Amino acid sequence: MKLANQMKWVLEEDVAFVSCMVNLHNVGTFNADTRFNASYLNELERMLEKVLPHAILKAKPNLNSRIRTLKRDWAIVYDILSGKDN
Repeated sequence: MKLANQMKWVLEEDVAFVSCMVNLHNVGTFNADTRFNASYLNELERMLEKVLPHAILKAKPNLNSRIRTLKRDWAIVYDILSGKDN
């Protein structure tokens, strides 16, 4: 069910988002074990502000929600490719 105020991500935003996430991971400043630590969302927001100033993406709810969506979608792809539940 789509809410009236739910934003629609475009390809340019997704590409910039994933690129910034990879950069954050590679820098290593925000890594904690195999996950990011709590302050990474704010840094991600700042990074995206520089790349996509017109998008006005906020850490919560925009970025947090997109991370959950991408995790869910990639879990499905991983299951398909690994033969799980087929």
